[in-house]
Amino acid sequence: MSTLRYAYNTNGCAHHRLPDALRLIAAAGYAGVALTLDWHHLDPLAPDWERRTEEVGRQLDELQLGCVIETGARYLLDPRTKHEPTLLHPSAAGRARRVAFLKRAADIAHRLGAETVSCWAGVRQAAVGKREAYGYLVDGMTEVVAYATERGVTISLEPEPGMLVETNADYLQLKQANHVLAKHLRLALDVGHVWVTGEGDPAAAVTTHARDLGTVAIEGMNRGVHLHLPPHEGDMELGPVLRNLRAIDFRGLVCLELSRESTRAHLAIPEGIKYLRTLEGTAVG
Repeated sequence: MSTLRYAYNTNGCAHHRLPDALRLIAAAGYAGVALTLDWHHLDPLAPDWERRTEEVGRQLDELQLGCVIETGARYLLDPRTKHEPTLLHPSAAGRARRVAFLKRAADIAHRLGAETVSCWAGVRQAAVGKREAYGYLVDGMTEVVAYATERGVTISLEPEPGMLVETNADYLQLKQANHVLAKHLRLALDVGHVWVTGEGDPAAAVTTHARDLGTVAIEGMNRGVHLHLPPHEGDMELGPVLRNLRAIDFRGLVCLELSRESTRAHLAIPEGIKYLRTLEGTAVG
């Protein structure tokens, strides 16, 4: 049984230049990076995004880092409203902007040889009915997944507290919408979100959804409070999660997401993997 492959999410080193962040992540011993596309970290909307992607690809190869593409940048598409527009946006133009962004993420993933692109559904605005929003989501995800599949890229949907798809059960329901999603849509499992929503036991979710996993996010978390904490904090038990990931022989990246630790990223990066490696050894020993 091999050890797990850990990655660090660049949304937790927002004050570092991307090349510096990648070097810190590699030096700490991570196997990969969860690269959150953003204006300062490989801007997918920049005119020279292709050249920059090539540069990042060369550095990933040099540092021997695997990659997952993350799409959760807060103000990349709208400087006034966090995470908007989403696939549920009231306007067709807004939804199209999100679809175009996710397609660009797939293009970048293809060029970098990324394991998957992780995305989420979005929050339903009051002006949009639930059934209407669900229809928008199915249409948008189907278009994105079909586009990515043609390029050999997998799309993994992350259930997020407060969003239209906030539980793993919601993800399974979405997969049933049509044959494209049923065949190709993977799960981006954030074990902390399982704990926050109270859907069930995070470790059990690993086993239940083993066949659907595209990537896994991990962090410390308190029950019912959606706040990403260093892995040694919070009341969620991570040992059983790591034990079950090894039991199913998960070969994808297990991504430490500490989006609020950017001011101390130079410390959080090495501290995180040291703690997880120690915990993993204890959990399976």
